[in-house]
Amino acid sequence: MSDRDAHKQFILEGDLKAVMWRLSWPAVLAMVLYGLNSFLDAVFVGQLMNESALAGVGIAYPLSQITLGLGSLIGTGAGTALSIYMGADDRGKLHGLLGSVNGLSLLVSLPYAVLAYWFAEPLVRAMGGSGEILAYGTAYFQATALGSLFWVHGLAVNMTVRGEGKMKTAAWMISLGLLVDVALKPLFIHTFGWGVQGAAWATNAAMLVYSAIGLLYYARGRASFDTAWRTIRIDPSIRRQIVSLGMPALIVCIMGVVQNLVVYGAVSTHGTEQDVAFFAACNRISMFMMTPLFGLMRALQPVEGISYGAGRYGRVKQAFSQFSIAGLVLLLPFWLSMMLAPEAVLGSMLPGFDFAAQQLLDFRISVLALPVMPWVFMALAFFPSVERAKLASALALLRQLVFYLPLMWLLPKIAGVSGVFWANAAIDIAIFALVIPLVGREFRRLDGRGAEAGAPLREATAG
Repeated sequence: MSDRDAHKQFILEGDLKAVMWRLSWPAVLAMVLYGLNSFLDAVFVGQLMNESALAGVGIAYPLSQITLGLGSLIGTGAGTALSIYMGADDRGKLHGLLGSVNGLSLLVSLPYAVLAYWFAEPLVRAMGGSGEILAYGTAYFQATALGSLFWVHGLAVNMTVRGEGKMKTAAWMISLGLLVDVALKPLFIHTFGWGVQGAAWATNAAMLVYSAIGLLYYARGRASFDTAWRTIRIDPSIRRQIVSLGMPALIVCIMGVVQNLVVYGAVSTHGTEQDVAFFAACNRISMFMMTPLFGLMRALQPVEGISYGAGRYGRVKQAFSQFSIAGLVLLLPFWLSMMLAPEAVLGSMLPGFDFAAQQLLDFRISVLALPVMPWVFMALAFFPSVERAKLASALALLRQLVFYLPLMWLLPKIAGVSGVFWANAAIDIAIFALVIPLVGREFRRLDGRGAEAGAPLREATAG
């Protein structure tokens, strides 16, 4: 059996705990390293510059997530499609996949770069930026926009590697990019005097390296399949599947930008510049703490997609449950540290900041629902992998439009800035309560498909 076939068989037949461990720890490491890009922006800017610069970067960073949303649209869609193609052994689709990824990356990133650069200032102003914060935020966002091609393509190619289940390979690709980022950030920010633009350009350079390494992986024939990596050709059928399967990821990112427009506007309206800086730090810490969940979600996706493509529906269900529980175990130490010592955690970004008792309570409230989030994150990987991408998209829209916008409009009017933190916790708990019965319904559907096809629902795996 070739190494390529052995890797696929390990995902389909191996002990599920062993599969989870082998795929999860490098995937979690990869996402932690990837999350460090944004976390380090805040740390370096906060330490080497001032509170206004940190607030400006904090306000502008959610806007830059549009770039990551476009990369996730292509990358998540291509990675999920790749897993299903591998499970079904569809070599024709596998061969044309990377050419479509290359073409779509160019198609979406270049127009975005022009529009984002042109409209940077009004967008940052809409986020609540004014004065020095507006100037810093605009400069940071414009610099990230100019590097958007590398953000989109680098992320998309790396996600196809993850779609194979090659999590270790994806992790070392990200680690090389991070080393470039860490080396250049203090140099660009402080030594060259580029300020917040230097933070963005360091990340742009890292993303260029990230993209180049991804192409080199395919050029050297390291992938589990043969693909036309040199081409820039968008296959219509592959494009449709990529867009369909990747749409939930894009909606999550775009709605996240809308969410931040609303929330930063609320904090700016009901609070002070100090409140904006405090919320920016809380937001970065919360996102960084959830980064391991993104890693587990990425590790789950090839297991679900390949198993579903091969008709192993019982394994699909089992994987969802085990990965969700693993997410809870992974998060608990971080969650406890934030609940028990919030001042120490927040002080890493806001040195010398005099935290009020209410602010520490607000931070605790904002992360209160973190232990239930593994089930929500795993559901976002589960639904597209069983060809229910529209359900994942509907959940993302429901969270933002039905829950988030009304609560973020109402609660700050009642409780001031604290209402923003209370709303975050309430929304996450409500989404968890909705996700669980929907996953149960899909489990029953898979049971029905397995019975009709005569597929075994008992898997030859321990655990």
